[in-house]
Amino acid sequence: MTDEPGPAERALYLAAVRAGGRLRPEDLAPADRPTLAALVARGLLTPTATGWTAASPRALGDRIGLELRTRAVRLLRHAERLPGTLGPLSRAYDEARGPVGGPPAAGSPAVGSPAVGSVGSPAVALGGTVVGAAEVRGRVSELVSECREEVLAAQPGPRPLEGLRMALAQDLSLLRRGCSLRTLYQPVTLADTAVRSQVVLRTGQGAQVRVLAEPYERVLVFDRAVAVIPAAEDLSRAAFLTDPTTVAYLAAQFERDWARATPAGRHLDPPSVTTVRIGRLLARGLTQRAVATRLGVSERTVAAHISRLRDRYGAHTLFHLGWRLRGEHHD
Repeated sequence: MTDEPGPAERALYLAAVRAGGRLRPEDLAPADRPTLAALVARGLLTPTATGWTAASPRALGDRIGLELRTRAVRLLRHAERLPGTLGPLSRAYDEARGPVGGPPAAGSPAVGSPAVGSVGSPAVALGGTVVGAAEVRGRVSELVSECREEVLAAQPGPRPLEGLRMALAQDLSLLRRGCSLRTLYQPVTLADTAVRSQVVLRTGQGAQVRVLAEPYERVLVFDRAVAVIPAAEDLSRAAFLTDPTTVAYLAAQFERDWARATPAGRHLDPPSVTTVRIGRLLARGLTQRAVATRLGVSERTVAAHISRLRDRYGAHTLFHLGWRLRGEHHD
């Protein structure tokens, strides 16, 4: 049986409603018997001594909704565990395949060496080099120090707080030199209060931040001359590209994403007490109507707060929002 009533079930149920909420055996044709049995199984029709009585569909909706949410939670938990489960296989595949596409040639340097990206690697073909995680931070720091005009940064996903704190002094120095710093985040990034505080320290000195609630690629562009992109899915290596055409393409891609994004002001302002209370109730699985009843406000008021929460967390549905809020602690 599917989650929702089919056309025949809907038609028979509506016939019962139009008949005063009751069905008698003489009202049914032989072909209606399977449909009748399905409606009874769903709880939309209740048997009585004289026939069947129509029941409220809301109970069915609540039951199906709970089943779907429970199923979705199981799927989301499985999705969160899957990368870790497949991690050993992915590492074995990467080691067998060699760095940045294809097995390493005999005598080639180890992964992460500055010389990775020798003849034939995609990075060199694009005018750049590939380095490991230990060197990425140092090279990026040098590029920030040497920057004279602008930095473009597309940073999807959560941002490590410690990394933001360590980079604060250098970012502020960049801004004081008159350089432009534009950063693109996803809503989940600014859901962290401590991260928002770090962002405010930068925007207060002239940095520009926008939020895009959709997937985009990670990239850093310095003075439209050097671009930095991941060279491994786990971000353990990065490619530093200097080919003018490639850098121009990546900068244009950033500009397209930037044009679709919204200013981060609404995400940086702390949520109101009512918004926090609504978020807490949504995280517990309550529906919009139940939240309104619990707080003694109208559903329209709750809907307005939910809209702000969706913007803040980049959630597309009410269940998605509740899932995003599940780990939040609102004190």
